[in-house]
Amino acid sequence: MYCPFCSAQDTKVIDSRLVAAGAQVRRRRACNECNERFTTFETAELVLPHLIKSDGRREPFNEGKLLVGIHRALEKRPVSMEDIEVSLNQLKSTLRATGEREVTSKMVGELVMDLLKGLDKIAYIRFASVYRSFEDVKEFGEEIAKLEK
Repeated sequence: MYCPFCSAQDTKVIDSRLVAAGAQVRRRRACNECNERFTTFETAELVLPHLIKSDGRREPFNEGKLLVGIHRALEKRPVSMEDIEVSLNQLKSTLRATGEREVTSKMVGELVMDLLKGLDKIAYIRFASVYRSFEDVKEFGEEIAKLEK
């Protein structure tokens, strides 16, 4: 691993710990040249299925787009970043476990709504209102009534 401070090639690992429910390894490193310390995160790169959009287009799974939607729904809600990461890792594991090379974006949307339902009911309603294109207040009320059951 190159040192981000002096670009030396020789660095050593000082400490390693599992983070994100065991999905990542956090490593503290020290440069042998300049003695600066820095942290790296290591994750397994696993292939996620491609998405089949509602109009038939196919595109690679984009975790960034997914995170933007989830963060927008959870904006100003009392949910920790660690809970979000754990839930997102569970969602990705579910997608990988399908064994499919392609899944529908509708399936991913439903998985995200289940994820948000477990994290925060308000965030779930926010996401569902956009995802399902609620037209009026009645649809909000119906979805809230489903949650209360």
